[in-house]
Amino acid sequence: MDLKERCPIVYFGDHGDERGKLVVIEGSQDIPFEIKRVFYIYDSDDTVVRGQHANRESEFVLINVAGRSKVRITDGTEEIIVELDRPMMGVYIPRMIWKDMYDFSADSILLVLASTHYDGAEYIRDYEEYLKEIRGQ
Repeated sequence: MDLKERCPIVYFGDHGDERGKLVVIEGSQDIPFEIKRVFYIYDSDDTVVRGQHANRESEFVLINVAGRSKVRITDGTEEIIVELDRPMMGVYIPRMIWKDMYDFSADSILLVLASTHYDGAEYIRDYEEYLKEIRGQ
């Protein structure tokens, strides 16, 4: 399975009427995991790079609910870049995938849905260490 299949773009229902829009995301229904943690990144700019890690256990869905940003996703072999620029789309990132979020617009709010509670020990923050782990060395 290639990286685009493993890290698909996810589209959520965009409901609304004359009062405005509404996007609903339900864990284990609209995304492939139960949501245990929610956080968001804001007040970054186009010079900032966030992420720069992989997770041994956590899965994520990243959604730019305002503005736009890009996500570089790699498994050490393939690389894709996803532009998140609509509040009804996200990208699913499974465990053991490296991610860098960057090129934030001034109004960007990047919402992150996670499958686990925070545990700093499950983060791999060194790319060379990540490559060793995924290659079984």
